[in-house]
Amino acid sequence: MKWNLRLTAANKGIWKASELQRSLAEHGLVISAGKMSGLWSGQPVSLKLEDLDVICVVLGCEIGDLLIPEPGKVSRPGQQAGVQEATSGSTMAPVVVP
Repeated sequence: MKWNLRLTAANKGIWKASELQRSLAEHGLVISAGKMSGLWSGQPVSLKLEDLDVICVVLGCEIGDLLIPEPGKVSRPGQQAGVQEATSGSTMAPVVVP
């Protein structure tokens, strides 16, 4: 998932982390300066669902505005095996001996 807080906030006219921090505090979500910096400039390691609710209310957005799926980063079952088979040079199925 890609964390998209900064762009979502900018689309609502909030350009500084401190502005968002004040608005969140007015809605009952008090965030330390360090945690706010991490939310603003990076990808949070963890975030409570209740905190996401407050962020969405303050920014007037949906969760999909903050979290953007990146399905290309997910490995699929058999993906590695398919790559290995393609590079091994063998096109025959393995022989099973009872």
